[in-house]
Amino acid sequence: MHKILIVDDDPEIRSVLRIALKQAGFAVSEAGDGPEGLAKARSDQVDLVVLDIGLPGMDGLDLCRRLRAERETPVLFLTARDEEIDRVLGFELGGDDYVTKPFSPRELLARVKAILKRSGGASRAGALRRGVLMLDPGRHLCEVAGAAVALTAREMGLLAHLMARPDHVATKAQLIDAVYGAGIHVSDRTLDSHLRNLRGKLSEAGCADAIETVHGVGIRMGPCRSA
Repeated sequence: MHKILIVDDDPEIRSVLRIALKQAGFAVSEAGDGPEGLAKARSDQVDLVVLDIGLPGMDGLDLCRRLRAERETPVLFLTARDEEIDRVLGFELGGDDYVTKPFSPRELLARVKAILKRSGGASRAGALRRGVLMLDPGRHLCEVAGAAVALTAREMGLLAHLMARPDHVATKAQLIDAVYGAGIHVSDRTLDSHLRNLRGKLSEAGCADAIETVHGVGIRMGPCRSA
C-alpha cells in the first residue's frame, strides 16, 4: 500500500484529502506546517508528498528544496496562486506536478496515481541505453557515464518515453498524454519546464546533447555523447 503525506495548514483541506486518498486505498499521514512536514517526509517512509506552497514555519518550496537534497520522493504541489512563476519555480525545485486550489478530489487522485505509476510502475521495462546515458525506470535510476543523476518522477517518465523510441520524434501532445495521462490538462509551458530541468541535469552530468528539439515537429533523443 502506498503511503501519502499531506502537508497543508488548512485542516479542512487535509480532511478532504485524507478521506479521498483513504477511499482510494492509500495510507495517509498529515502535517500542518513546514517543519513538521519535513520531519515526517524524512521519517515516515512516504511514497509521495502532497505539499501546499503557502505553509507557516517553512513554505512548500523551501520544504521541497530541502527534501530534494536528500531523496527523490515525488511531490505534488497545491497552490492557491494561479501564477506561472509559482508553477515553474516549483518544478525547478523538483516538484512532479501541481493542482490549483480549489481543486477536484477526483483530479488530484488521478494526478497522484499517474505520478506513482511513473515513479515505480515500470520495473518490467528493464534498463534503456543511449550512448553514455542509462535509464532503469524500475529502480528509478539514471546514470551518465556511470555517474548517477537524480531525476524527479516526471523527468524519469519523460526520459523513459523518449528513450523507448530514441529515433522517433514525439510531439508535445504525445509526451503530455504518455507522461501525465490522457485527459489531464497540462500546458505546453509546464512540459517545457520539465524538459528544461531534465536537459539541465543531463548537461551538468556531461551529456549536453541528450534531448533534441525538432523545430515545428517535437522532441527526440540525441546521440548522448559524453562531453
